Amino acid sequence: MTDRIYNEVNRIIRKYGIRDPFELLDAIGAVTRISHRYPPDGLKGYCTIMNRCKYAVINGSLNETDRRVAAGHEAAHLILHRAQLMGGPARAMRDFDLYDGVRLAERQANTFLADFLVTDADALEAAAAADDYFDAASELCIPAPLFAFKLYSLARRGHPMRSPADLDSRFLRP
Repeated sequence: MTDRIYNEVNRIIRKYGIRDPFELLDAIGAVTRISHRYPPDGLKGYCTIMNRCKYAVINGSLNETDRRVAAGHEAAHLILHRAQLMGGPARAMRDFDLYDGVRLAERQANTFLADFLVTDADALEAAAAADDYFDAASELCIPAPLFAFKLYSLARRGHPMRSPADLDSRFLRP
């Protein structure tokens, strides 16, 4: 699973030359909206495909970091889970928990995002230089739970890594 996702991330980066989630949504042709209809502890974002048009809605009440994470997460769903999303709102993927590691599609979207935002070299360097896991995530400007997905990806691809956090992290769930 992780090699396929990692290879897809690298294909996307080569094709578009970007590492910003909002630019990625634009590059894949998604109609993206920021909505202030949801509280920060509510729906983080959702995406769907209707009439071959990709849509992503991001909760505008989130802080900038979480908005970026939600945008990348929804972009990952639009890239990886196209078949599951076809059919409009009834097939939309709604995300209340940005770091769900239980459901396969959510784990895949988070792994995609972690690999998209952070290079292997940067993650390995931060992990080696930081005093702890949280400092490493802070140095990389990503939330700590997302860093756990990056470490998971590295470990799955043969790097001697030990994830300091459970991928079933639900601390942001309302």
